[in-house]
Amino acid sequence: MKTQLLTLLLVAGIAVSGFAQSKSDSSTAAKSGVKFSIGAEAGLPVDQASDGYNLVLGGSVKLEVPTTTSTYLTLSAGYNAFFLKSEFKGFDVPSTSGFVPVKAGLKCYTSNFFFEAQAGIVWSTESGGGHAFAWSPGIGYTFNKGFEIGARYEGWTNDGTVGQISARIAYRF
Repeated sequence: MKTQLLTLLLVAGIAVSGFAQSKSDSSTAAKSGVKFSIGAEAGLPVDQASDGYNLVLGGSVKLEVPTTTSTYLTLSAGYNAFFLKSEFKGFDVPSTSGFVPVKAGLKCYTSNFFFEAQAGIVWSTESGGGHAFAWSPGIGYTFNKGFEIGARYEGWTNDGTVGQISARIAYRF
C-alpha cells in the first residue's frame, strides 16, 4: 500500500509539474505537440527472474508531453510475458507469467538520441500474483521517419528484485 501511494504521488507530482511547464513555455517542443508511440518489446530476464525464465516478450504504448525544447513527460503502459525455461515445463506451473507495468517519467533528447527514466507500478496477471514498484532507466534513438529504438534495464522491487534487460522498437507519431 505504501508503494502504491508513493507511486501515485510521484506520478501526480511529475504530471502537474510537466503540464504547468508546457502551458507556460512557448518553446519549439511545446509547439511540436504531444507524441504517441506503440511498440514491441523483447528482453532477457536478470536478477531473480533469470532463475526460472529465459525470455520476455511484450508490447507497450507511450504518451509523451513536451515540457521544454528537449524534455518530455512520459506515461506508458504495456504487457510483458515471461517465458518459463524448458527444464521447468511439465511441472504444475504456467509456461508464461504475465505482467502489466504502468509508469511515468522523463525523456530527455540530445539531437535524436534520448535518455529516459521511469517509475511506476507493475501488476501480475496471475491469480494472487500481487504488484511491485517498477523503475527503468534507458537510452535510445528516434529516427526521422517516426521509428524509435531503445534499450533499458527494468527492475520490479517487492521483497527482492525481478528484472529484465530489454529492447523496444516503436512507431512514434
